[in-house]
Amino acid sequence: MKTFDELYRDILKRKLSLQEPLPEEYNPEHLDCLIHPEEYAPVIRVAECECNAYDRACANSCVFDAIEESEDGEMYINPELCAGCEACIHACKNGSLTASRDILPAMKTVREAEGPAYVLVAPAFFGQFSDTVTPGKLRTAFKALGFEGMVEVALFADVLTLKEALEFDRHVKHIGDYQLTSCCCPVWIALIRKIYRELMPHVPGAVSPMIACGRMIKKLHPNAVTVFVGPCIAKKKEAREPDVSDAIDYVLTFQEVRDIFEAADIHPEQLKDDKKEHASKAGRLYARTGGVSLAVAEMAEQLCPERAMKVKAEQANGTKECMQMIQRIKNGETEANFFEGMGCVGGCVGGPKAILDKEEGTKYVDDYAENSPFGTPLENPYVRKFLEDLGIHTVEELIEDKMLVRDF
Repeated sequence: MKTFDELYRDILKRKLSLQEPLPEEYNPEHLDCLIHPEEYAPVIRVAECECNAYDRACANSCVFDAIEESEDGEMYINPELCAGCEACIHACKNGSLTASRDILPAMKTVREAEGPAYVLVAPAFFGQFSDTVTPGKLRTAFKALGFEGMVEVALFADVLTLKEALEFDRHVKHIGDYQLTSCCCPVWIALIRKIYRELMPHVPGAVSPMIACGRMIKKLHPNAVTVFVGPCIAKKKEAREPDVSDAIDYVLTFQEVRDIFEAADIHPEQLKDDKKEHASKAGRLYARTGGVSLAVAEMAEQLCPERAMKVKAEQANGTKECMQMIQRIKNGETEANFFEGMGCVGGCVGGPKAILDKEEGTKYVDDYAENSPFGTPLENPYVRKFLEDLGIHTVEELIEDKMLVRDF
């Protein structure tokens, strides 16, 4: 029997036709996972589990208790509980687990779409497809795949930076007050929502930049198809959350996009540069640990330089560090008032489906941010245009606008 990965590769290389019966050497359940990924958890089981029920490293690694045992004793990943952090994949020594793939339904929908299809790239994208692939060349490559255009989600990180700074100004007024940043990492938010629910009053109800971007595109083009591209599979789960499922149709990882380019024989480095600049330094820094804190701190200072309570930030990398930081908050062992959690070490650049290692990815992100034509969201004319299009003219409207608010 061929493996899940072999089936995936053979379909991409067009060695198999989905219009014909699946040969016996392939597992039909694997094909169902590829065709209907939305019916499965972001992590799927692709081989028999050789561990007994009491010695499963995968289950022991899952802080969300998403790995359960069925009535027949088989390991089962609960799609409702799995956050897509991939800890179980790394813990499994037998290779029985892998990340889901959304390529087949995503590209089929793009090809058959009645409206325009847009790809939304995460702030961590810069440099991922080689140092000679500029954002403009990547945009051209996506157009060659059938997309109408490419949008930098960092622009919407700018908008959320402004919102978070205003939330900080509104809610953190005394020593002991604090804010848990809510913007970007779905694993961090899942930790708070599912394990530390009592801390939710400290989380502003803000959507992630991905959701804000998808919603804006669908407001401008109601029949548009939106495909987010980033370094983690946790975004696949976030896109399916009931209160934000109106924004993103599919999530692909950087590695999945690389596979698509290879299968379609598209070489981004050889294409023309369709250059556009939409995001500030602040939004682009969201891709690495400390970026959100720095962006919000600078924004808060710019909005209200005379304010007595300044942003004093603390960050954590990975679920273990995040949980330790939360425990310090609960124990009163920190003087910080703004806490940034990232589910991956290094932040998004350390995502499990990034192509570069986190050190190299961080360098590319920092360089890209430094070369931005705008320093902060207030200096970015596209932020002002976005807010005008939403009809937002006051602080209250920005904080409470339904497009930017989650129902936690």
